[in-house]
Amino acid sequence: MPVNDAPGPALADDRSLIARAAREAGRIAMRYFRNDPEVWWKEGNSPVSKADLEVDLFLRRTLTEARPDYGWLSEETIDSQERLSAARTFVVDPIDGTRAFIEGRRVWCVSIAVVEDGRAIAGVLECPASGETFSAALGAGARRDGEAITVRKPGRELLMAGPKPMIKALPAEVFARVAPHPYVHSLAYRLAMVAEGRLDATFVRPASHDWDVAAADIILAEAGGLIVDATGGRPRYGGPNPRLGPLAAGSGHLLETMAGVLSDIRV
Repeated sequence: MPVNDAPGPALADDRSLIARAAREAGRIAMRYFRNDPEVWWKEGNSPVSKADLEVDLFLRRTLTEARPDYGWLSEETIDSQERLSAARTFVVDPIDGTRAFIEGRRVWCVSIAVVEDGRAIAGVLECPASGETFSAALGAGARRDGEAITVRKPGRELLMAGPKPMIKALPAEVFARVAPHPYVHSLAYRLAMVAEGRLDATFVRPASHDWDVAAADIILAEAGGLIVDATGGRPRYGGPNPRLGPLAAGSGHLLETMAGVLSDIRV
């Protein structure tokens, strides 16, 4: 069903709702930032802090009470397949960049997307430690702190981020133009950097998840770029399996070139 004809709240209302929730979630997280929060280790040597769990609880309560018919998918909540019957789903990472958060680095964010029919239709990245907010909704453009943003115009030098083996897989004539960007701890923030033109593009290693990418996806799309998978198509979110394969994010001919090497990449 097209977004504009969908029953329930208007898209602008959803965008306002998730922006307000993300702002308060950012305040909650900041109470723990650089304050030695308790940390546990999940399977795969992935950390989760007390701040992650408190933010997740706040967002789940706030958003599902406001939209009880929406599904819920979060990195820090045990998944329920009941969400698959919902027309719209909140896809949330309470703190994207938990390692950076724990280490006292500023590059982390609260990531919230509204997903419908496999596509992110609204998204917010609240980055309180760096004082930035990225947001977008379908057809309404992308913004950073209220100002419109757009992808970078191509130049001779290509400022790119992502795993080195993925960048090295580019054709030699393209790789020769690449200026690698230092590692960015938050994947969502890295994708937002492409949306606002601080990066030309980035690769995303296999095994990211819907909650890492969905909110940034709509922000990048509304800024004039795209995220694509090994088929050259856009990834779909909110399905039974939230795990994603290798991805490329950028725009124009460079993105086409990046997509062309994804199927051959092993990281």
